[in-house]
Amino acid sequence: MPKPKIGFYWCASCGGCEESIVDVAEAILEIAELVDFAIWPVAMDFKRADVEALEDGAITATMINGAIRTSEQEEMARLLRRKSQVLIAYGSCAHTGGIPGLANQFSREAVMRYVYHDCPTVVNPQGTEPQTEYHDEGRVATLPEFRDVVRSLDQVVDVDYYMPGCAPNPTLVLAAIRTLLSGVLPPKGSVLAPDIALCDTCPRIDTKPVDLEVATFKRTHLHKVDPDVCLLTQGFLCLGPATRSGCGERCIRGNMPCTGCFGPLSNVHDHGAKMLSAMTSILAAEEEDDIDKALEGIPDPVGSFYRYGLPVSMLRRKVDLPFGHRN
Repeated sequence: MPKPKIGFYWCASCGGCEESIVDVAEAILEIAELVDFAIWPVAMDFKRADVEALEDGAITATMINGAIRTSEQEEMARLLRRKSQVLIAYGSCAHTGGIPGLANQFSREAVMRYVYHDCPTVVNPQGTEPQTEYHDEGRVATLPEFRDVVRSLDQVVDVDYYMPGCAPNPTLVLAAIRTLLSGVLPPKGSVLAPDIALCDTCPRIDTKPVDLEVATFKRTHLHKVDPDVCLLTQGFLCLGPATRSGCGERCIRGNMPCTGCFGPLSNVHDHGAKMLSAMTSILAAEEEDDIDKALEGIPDPVGSFYRYGLPVSMLRRKVDLPFGHRN
């Protein structure tokens, strides 16, 4: 009997999700014995034509990481959706748009202008920019089109399941693969992580007071962080109250605040707005000058509250700022 086929593919991402597959360590050998890989560009030499030659639905499950920014990424997402019985948005960028999604603060033109013209380290006297087609002596070279916005995977194709995290941790990865191979699947649309707030599983939860008040927000590189006390109690911006658990609290255990990579709980419509609401509710300052001073510790609100989820938020996109300007 043929083994189930599994696929991995990356789009607009850093490569950390691909590394997370390797992070399962020796268990990768167990997986390799149970499945055949249909596509995994970072590790094996598969071509697009190999996937196109497969019958529709021939791949049991494909995990796509990365947001969708270019026409090629969109085409591959549609191709793999057609060839796969189950499609999983793997990691923050595919799940909610991720850090690449912060580019939605700027127009396509502003991004191109900064990267190819205005960036201090760029020398481009001819003003050359990438073109989708270049003709030279009868030959044509092509590049993918750079789309106007960054999108999450489910804004392009139908997604069956979501694996949150930047990157997903090995425990969740193995659990997800074993669940897929068992054939006993959760309801479509499930996020394959606990539906509880990170605060509920935080090792510092006992040091968080019931009536928490913060006088001012601090930045971790400017203040000493107590390794045993709730980070919010110390005044550090920690997104644990509005972020899904399942990461193993690795940032917290490393003495760093949660930045929200596991995304919102199922009952939260807008992750950033939920966290913004939580922060304003604990801010002790009441006078305008005191509030302004307290908020100096959050110099980039969009990057802080929407670091991983701007494309799926109520804001979605803001395009009237020059690249590099902060809200």
